[in-house]
Formats: sequence, structure tokens, C-alpha cells
Amino acid sequence: MPGPGLRERKKAQTRQRLADVAFALFRERGFDNVSVAEIADASDVAVSTLFAYFPSKEALVFDEDQAHEQRLVGMVRGRAEGVSIMDALEAQAESLMAGLLVDRATVEQFQELLAATPQLRDYFERIRRRWEKSLAVAIAQEAGLPDDDVSAAALARYVMGAVELGHDSGDPRAAMPVLFARLRRGWPDFC
Repeated sequence: MPGPGLRERKKAQTRQRLADVAFALFRERGFDNVSVAEIADASDVAVSTLFAYFPSKEALVFDEDQAHEQRLVGMVRGRAEGVSIMDALEAQAESLMAGLLVDRATVEQFQELLAATPQLRDYFERIRRRWEKSLAVAIAQEAGLPDDDVSAAALARYVMGAVELGHDSGDPRAAMPVLFARLRRGWPDFC
């Protein structure tokens, strides 16, 4: 199957440039001290073009939001035959952790920006809840449960929390197996 065409590649490059420029300006001057017009100008695009790629100023900070949500759900729905839901979740968590550890400086800058900007923290919490809900529905459906099953919702929430706890621990790579061992004991039906 051929890769994306020239138009799609150019759109992806423009989107990435907008996100990168915005993040650099936000780090340098603070989120509230940078306008959308300044980001568009520094990216050499019109404001309307910026909004064609990002629905809001906050969305510029979370440019991989939808891709991350698709990966979360995809790991559960697209797991190989014989792979349990919990194994798929653990593999996704380990993959995510590995990515976070590769570029710690950017992750720390992102966390500093969130800490300094209540508006972004609120926006991120809404995104996180949406990811959690999507993951819960995928878990429930794959387990043959109703979409609103509370055990699937709890597992999704705890998996998201485990990734955060693992990242914040002194040794993230060692923390993940410990955290997932606990999750396996709490949700044996998903193992």
C-alpha cells in the first residue's frame, strides 16, 4: 500500500510546523502571552489556515491528541488473537513510557507549561477523560460487556493512572511491571 501523497505530506508538515512554533513560543513567553496571530505569522500561514488545522489555541499544545486516542483504542481492538486485553494495555503503556523517556526534556517542558497554565491543565483533563472513556468502551466491547460497564471504566482509569505513576516514579521502566501486576490481580477477567 503506497504511503501518503504529496498533499497529505505537506498538510502533515504544516500541522507539525504550527504545533512546533506554538510550543516554542509558549515556552518562551507563556501561553497567555502569545496570540494565535503571532503563531500563524511565525509559521508563515494565515490565521484561517491555523484554524483549519487546530480548532483552538489550546489544541496547538496537544497536537497528537487524536492520534494518541486512536493508539490507545487500537491496541485493545487490534490485538492479535490470544493476546489478552491486559497484555495489550501493558504493551501500550510500555510503548508510551519508552517514548516519554526518549525525550525527557520536551516532556518536562510540556509539564512545566501545563503547571504554569491553568487553562491548559483544564483542557488536558478534558482530553484525558475522553481518552479514558474511549479506552473504557473499547475494553468493554472487546470483553463482551456493555459500553458503560463500570469494571471496564475503572480499569481504563487505573491504566491511565498507572502510566502517570510510572512516569513520575524514580524508575519508570521498573515501575510499569509492578503496577500492571497489581492491575492483573484486580481485573483477572481481562488477563
